[in-house]
Formats: sequence, C-alpha cells, structure tokens
Amino acid sequence: MFANGARSARAEHAAELARVAESLGCESLWAVQHIVMPVTQVSRYPYSAADTIPGGSAIAIPDPLIWLAWVGAQTTRIRLATGVLLLAQQHPLVVAKQVATLDRLTGGRFILGVGAGWLREEYEALNADFADRGARLDEAIQVLRLGWSPGPAEFRGRYLSFGPVHVEPKPVGRVPIVIGGHTPAAARRAGRLADGFFPLACQGGKLSGLVSEMRFAAEAVGRDPTAVEITASAPRSPDDAAVQAELGVARVVTEVPDVDLAELEQAFARRLATVRTRLAGRHAPGA
Repeated sequence: MFANGARSARAEHAAELARVAESLGCESLWAVQHIVMPVTQVSRYPYSAADTIPGGSAIAIPDPLIWLAWVGAQTTRIRLATGVLLLAQQHPLVVAKQVATLDRLTGGRFILGVGAGWLREEYEALNADFADRGARLDEAIQVLRLGWSPGPAEFRGRYLSFGPVHVEPKPVGRVPIVIGGHTPAAARRAGRLADGFFPLACQGGKLSGLVSEMRFAAEAVGRDPTAVEITASAPRSPDDAAVQAELGVARVVTEVPDVDLAELEQAFARRLATVRTRLAGRHAPGA
C-alpha cells in the first residue's frame, strides 16, 4: 500500500521496490492518488490519529497510472493496482482509456481501486464537486464498464452524456473494480457495483460491520455477496487475523518500509515475515 509515495517517487527506488516485491512473493502493488495537496487544510485525514496526511502536504505522490506503467515494465507477474484513484475528480472516459492501455501493456495485470475521496480542498482546486462525489462515482463506474465492453459506448446520465463513441483499446479481460473507503456508503457502493471492497485501515468489529453492510447491499440488488472480494489492511494482532479469516478476506496489504534503497529488500522481507506469521496463526471458521 502507498507504494508510489515518498522514496518510491524516484525511478530507481520504484523499480527496485517492484522487483523486490515480486521476488518476495507479493501478489500486488497498490499506488495511491492525490492530484494536488493544499498547503493548508481543514479536512481531517481519516486513516490515522493525525489530522493531515503522513509526510505533510508537500510529499511527492506520483500519478499512480504512470507510476504503475513504469514498475509494470520492470516486472512480469505482480499485479498493479490503484489504492485508490479518485474517479469522481476525473472524466471516466479518459480513465477508461488510460486503464485499458495500461492493462494491455502489462498483460492484464491491472486492478482499478477507486474511491470518493476525503479532501474537500483538493476537489475545490480541481473545480470538482465534493458534495455529490458519491453519485458521480457511481455514474463513472457505469461509464468505465461501458467503455471496456465490446463495440461503441453510449451513455445518458445525470452528469455525463455521450455517444455512441469508440473507446479503444479494450482491456485484456475484465478489469476488477475495487471500492476503497472506510464508511458505510463505500461499503454499500461496493456491494452494488464493484468486484471488490477495500475498507482501508479497518480492523476487528469495524471491519466486520462494513463487510456486513457491503454484503447486505449486494443481496439487495440480487448479487452474490460472497463474490465481492475483500481486501484488508494487514492485521495488527492474532485477533485481527482471526476476524479476517472469519470474513473470508482474500488479500491483505501492508505499507512499504520507508528505508533507503540498500536496505529495502531486507526491511521488506522482515515486514512480510511479520505479516505472514500473524496470518499463519489465524483460524478459519470451524477450524
């Protein structure tokens, strides 16, 4: 998680991180997006006790799709994901083209994580509407699916209308769409529309509650709730790991060690060993 931040904004660090992650058996790299960061902000950072993003507002956060194209060229197997791309700030046809291009260039390895976002000041700087970002996100997901489907795309919605138009190239196959977020609204959106749900930084009872909310929303629209893949932050304890096993979590994501290039492989291996030890001690239902 946060694979493209801080030190990995540099090309050589990014390339080595990708190679190390693949060699150590990681399944995926997740790159975050912020198009701009305000010098001062009122919005509270929701994923830690701090009020602002770790590293401060001037931290380098490369564009995730370009960064993932670079690291994808350094690797052959590891999957490439956004965690998350702020889709409601951007035209979904542009994103559809970018994602399909990246997916084809990397042999179908892409996972598109999207979210509504939490930073009002960023929306304002981009002249995007913060208040209706959830509804815009819902509509944008529909547009992505249309753009990636065979043939021309045509759409008439509340915010977007176009077509028929050709959106080429198409992805290699079905690009999984994962909803990221820590709120009931994000959980319901995942249940209604997505292939996966990533309740970032949620553990224990909060994680259980959000997954239940997601599955209820899926059932309400006639979807199989167990078909929505769950990604979670790496467990902090054996109890967290047990909850994740009970919920059927498919993927856990840990942060990249903030170390110099020469220390990266050993530091990453130690972190992964800690996570794997916690996961090995969890018990599946009935075990």
